[in-house]
Amino acid sequence: MTEREQQILALIRQDPLIPQQVLADKLGISRSAIAGHIMHLTQKGHIQGKGYILAPERYALVMGGANMDLCGVADTPLVDGDSTPGSLTASAGGVGRNIADNLARLGSRVEFVSALGEDRWAEQLIESCRLAGVGTEHCLKVPGATTSSYLSLHDSDGEMRLALNDMSLIDRLDAEQIERRRGPIDRASALVLDANLSETALAALFARPVEAPVLVDPVSQAKAHKLKPFLGQIDTLKPNALEAALLAGQPLESDADLPKVADALHELGVPRVLLSLGSRGAYASENGVGQRYQSSATEVVNVTGAGDALMAGLAHGRLAGWSFADTVPFALAAARLALATKTTINATMSEAAVRRLMENTPC
Repeated sequence: MTEREQQILALIRQDPLIPQQVLADKLGISRSAIAGHIMHLTQKGHIQGKGYILAPERYALVMGGANMDLCGVADTPLVDGDSTPGSLTASAGGVGRNIADNLARLGSRVEFVSALGEDRWAEQLIESCRLAGVGTEHCLKVPGATTSSYLSLHDSDGEMRLALNDMSLIDRLDAEQIERRRGPIDRASALVLDANLSETALAALFARPVEAPVLVDPVSQAKAHKLKPFLGQIDTLKPNALEAALLAGQPLESDADLPKVADALHELGVPRVLLSLGSRGAYASENGVGQRYQSSATEVVNVTGAGDALMAGLAHGRLAGWSFADTVPFALAAARLALATKTTINATMSEAAVRRLMENTPC
């Protein structure tokens, strides 16, 4: 959708019977131009019938981790037991939050659900979502709690020496809290989950059939096991090699094992698998039809956040109704765009930017 079309839709939402000439006057363009935009919006399905009957707005509900990322980098080599000069940065993070951020930047409507404290960090996380266009009204606010955080300490050469995560707050998003959010969950056109969610929350989510496609990021090998009971209800799974082998119950020691692992996941009920291989590319399979994607030549500035952008690309395509074959190259390009910035989220992330990258460096 173009920026002008978005402006027109916003005015129609305020007044569904607004005349075309009034639209033209408000936007400073001709009535014939408005008519052309209305025609395009009707063809795209955003407007249905006469009187500007708007199509129900599709949205993705993303549920998972949100935390402040605290990163310390030493100016000189670290010395155990001593204080070292350096710099400390704080930024919004969390797998679910990062996916939601990227997905909104790609142009999808996004609602995000996580557990937050009532502190300054929570305010910063909510503000980061607002700036990206992500809705947060369904987040759980826990009075007196400290918002989740992740602290990493890096030596002067950039290598991480130590990390500490304080992520237990997400467990407060339990079965009762899931049921309180059943309305927005059931109305979502796609549901995107990360395995930071507790087993209790996952069980509540899958206790009854979810009509929308469910896309899942296993997050890590340590957390992926929580997904085993629910694989038959997952539409799209994005594991890395370790997570895929664990969930499939099959060894993955070389590229020759990729189809076997994907087929095992299909047999467990997952129709679409995008197996991330990091710098070696990816393997995508839909109901047994697989394709190997080699890594494209991309300048790597920061690997943090590429997986979250990859998941956002998958969700964006699924929400838009694209085929899996068309969605996978787009998602991989979104990941490449994320690799090209120092920050976890590339501020230039958009569908247009990903398309340009695909034209310049096809998979």
